[in-house]
Amino acid sequence: MAIYAVGDIQGCHNEFRQLLEDIRFDPAQDKLWLVGDLVNRGPGSLDVLRLVKSLGESAITVLGNHDLHLLAVAEGVAELHRSDTLDAVLNAPDRDELLAWLRQQRLLYAEAGYVLVHAGLLPQWSVKQAASLASEVENALRDEHYAEFFTHMYGNTPHSWDDDLTGYKRLRIITNAFTRMRICTPQGEMEFRFKGELEKIVAGYLPWFEVPNRMSQEATVIFGHWSALGLKVTPNVIALDTGCIWGGALTAIRLEDRRIFQVKC
Repeated sequence: MAIYAVGDIQGCHNEFRQLLEDIRFDPAQDKLWLVGDLVNRGPGSLDVLRLVKSLGESAITVLGNHDLHLLAVAEGVAELHRSDTLDAVLNAPDRDELLAWLRQQRLLYAEAGYVLVHAGLLPQWSVKQAASLASEVENALRDEHYAEFFTHMYGNTPHSWDDDLTGYKRLRIITNAFTRMRICTPQGEMEFRFKGELEKIVAGYLPWFEVPNRMSQEATVIFGHWSALGLKVTPNVIALDTGCIWGGALTAIRLEDRRIFQVKC
């Protein structure tokens, strides 16, 4: 059995299928770990959702910001952006089934020293605490009143974590950290406008994974979301968003030997 972690697909269905062929993925034996953002910007979001759903327990995906945006739009809480390519999903005959399945997915998955998440972990969070906090949002998404969560999901505040946070402020900062964060201060205050290269980070901030003594550094965190960062593989960080939607590549890594597989987009 092999485990392959795959970067942001964002509706690039043809490239995703080619990548599965290139790695000779066998759902009877192998596992896929997907960093989220299955949908949006690319032309094949509907086919990506159908394919990943069809893989059953052979594929584990965490939710990204674009996946949550799709769910919010479907509930009438958010409006489509000009660059969104979600109409095919929203108009599909199996729309409700696909969205219900998507809503059941995780924000974080941890196994054998690895942590799978879309964007990152705040430096104050241990893996154990992060998993517990992720479950709070997951429970809100799976609750019968889940639509209420989406009405409070958007926003940049609070900027930093406080154990005493409650209600939707607490759920919002957890969601933002897992699905939107790229940089923060050493104290964990997040900034969401920055999307660029490492050398252009504004003064006072650093990549979340470079914060000294972050509490999750004993694990290897696998994430995407930051296409300008590109492929980054270190002992405890694996960044896999290589900008397929921007003409880059769709990337997979085989965890057992860290071999890289890429399909040009």
